[in-house]
Amino acid sequence: MHQAKTSTTVHPVDQVRPVLPMIPFAIQHVLVMVATPISSVFLIGNSLDLPPRVVSAVLSAVFIFSGLGSVLQSVGVWRIGVRLPFVMLPGGAASVLFITVAQGTDVSTAVGSVLITGVFYILAVTLFVRILDYFPPLVVGIMVVVIGINLLQVTGSLVVGEEGSQAFGDPQNLLLGVVTVGIIVLCFRFLKGTLGRLSIALGLLGGTVVGALMGVTHFTEKMPGPLFVTPELFPLGRPTFDLLAAIPMLVWALASMAEATGQTIINGEIVQKKVEPSRDVPRLVRSDGLVTLVGGLFGTPAMVTSGENVGIIRASGVRSRFVTALGGVLLVIIGLSPLARILGGIPSAVVGGAAIVVFAIISVLGIQMLARVDFNQTGNLVTATVSLAVGLLPLLLPGMYSQFPTIVESLLSSGVAMSAFVAVALNILFHHLGRRGAAKESGDPDRADEGEGAARARRGRAAAGGL
Repeated sequence: MHQAKTSTTVHPVDQVRPVLPMIPFAIQHVLVMVATPISSVFLIGNSLDLPPRVVSAVLSAVFIFSGLGSVLQSVGVWRIGVRLPFVMLPGGAASVLFITVAQGTDVSTAVGSVLITGVFYILAVTLFVRILDYFPPLVVGIMVVVIGINLLQVTGSLVVGEEGSQAFGDPQNLLLGVVTVGIIVLCFRFLKGTLGRLSIALGLLGGTVVGALMGVTHFTEKMPGPLFVTPELFPLGRPTFDLLAAIPMLVWALASMAEATGQTIINGEIVQKKVEPSRDVPRLVRSDGLVTLVGGLFGTPAMVTSGENVGIIRASGVRSRFVTALGGVLLVIIGLSPLARILGGIPSAVVGGAAIVVFAIISVLGIQMLARVDFNQTGNLVTATVSLAVGLLPLLLPGMYSQFPTIVESLLSSGVAMSAFVAVALNILFHHLGRRGAAKESGDPDRADEGEGAARARRGRAAAGGL
């Protein structure tokens, strides 16, 4: 009787909860991620001098497709959607590449590059999945650490400002970011139950209230505008397809597939649900490709499933994928209403302060994965050392590859991509090639560290003994 009950128990990830209790947790996911679509669209609009009407249409489309993508990843349809609690966003690097392509050619070519990237996602994942055996916990842990640090770097600019700008290092913004982090910490320490799980959202709310008292919120400035906003088909003009111009985006897409592998595995570990990379990573990437393809028709940059919510899941302990699905519904509602521009009134330092906590959790989870690796093995130590160095250097020294061609620079400057590629290559070198790999597979560390000459001598002695 007890066995029958256990066998029918629904995993917490798959539990459908009543809608009302899920709403605060869904809002928490939305509040933490809301700065990304707004900043991405405004960056594109300002860089390309787009008229306000076009910016409004693209912003609406980005929120709507972020929402639809979040629902698709969380709920899943056939072999599309990973069925884990994930949200989808316009990629930060993808937005920069969109601007780069548009400025190097024209906007219609940038739109065409997004559509090409969407198709590439769907087609290339079949080949990509064949190399997933080369992504052991060592490789994934390194990737997750670099992902978290990369997100911290991007988010830190929301608090301290862009380097070289007049607002860079503004003490008022720094104070507001610290206050937001402090509120979140105090909520984690002293609040229990549902309120404790909503510590991130409460930190955002508290930081916004303090920001209002300091006079740095901008809600009234964001109010004017239409009450109902709908996306437009081809708001940036009809696409022009240029495969050569799209190459930087395609290179980035390969890197994002590697990143998706790490995010899928770490998400599965957080929610304690077994992940099959060969099955689940293609489902995630296909969803990214489909939403990128359809969203591109409405002017969005390439869309990617984000690790932004992974830290929230770990902090709140709420594992149901239907929470992020509900968050996706809220994003669609925001995209159709004035809320998209009104939420832009939250001080960036407040959003940045909350996001710093969330993204730091991601890096800690990567460290937790690496703690299971045996670093007494030379191969593991060298793989971690070199791949972390290669992945972190572009983050610590921005522009270090600026003398290279654009395509090469876009790849080398991606810390996540480079840490993944180098870690995979070194893992193959130490654990899958030659006698060292064979000894590793047999579990004999002494043989794993012997030189090829010693190995030949040992085999010769064995043959002589056999005679």
